[in-house]
Amino acid sequence: MTLGLACLVAVTLQRAAELLLASRNTTRLLACGGVEAAPGHYPLVGLLHACWLAGLWGLGWNQPVHLGWLALYALLQGFRIWILVTLGDRWTTRIIVLPAEKPIRRGPYRFFSHPNYAVVAGEIAVLPLVFGLPWFALVFSVLNGALLTIRIRAENRAWSDNLVGDDSKERDAKAGLRRL
Repeated sequence: MTLGLACLVAVTLQRAAELLLASRNTTRLLACGGVEAAPGHYPLVGLLHACWLAGLWGLGWNQPVHLGWLALYALLQGFRIWILVTLGDRWTTRIIVLPAEKPIRRGPYRFFSHPNYAVVAGEIAVLPLVFGLPWFALVFSVLNGALLTIRIRAENRAWSDNLVGDDSKERDAKAGLRRL
């Protein structure tokens, strides 16, 4: 197996595992009274990522691997793990807020509001460069940027609206979390 093929297999398995984790966390959050915000754009998120990965499989599997870009991609994975560990059971691919809960403000979230989106933007740009596909990196970075504009606004709005909860909502949400 070539290094390029091994990279694509690893990324594909990682994304599949993350989708399973996100699904589990989403189910749990919704069962605890969580509310999904702006679900209308979510199919576009899935489509963008599926096309990005399929395109890399189609164009990159037999290309030489640029080790410098691969090292940068590996560094991004370290940040991804930090984000996943920081969010724990609250990490999901959807925008879900629990009534009266506050956004996480520890780990990488101490430094800026949306580190996960920064890592995803980096991955979408860097992985195609690993395979020498700068035009592919540019096209998907522009598409991802447009989608993130919608998503970040929706997420900020959802958190802003959520913080106007009363004590009974917060008490009910925390009780629901303890039951699971």
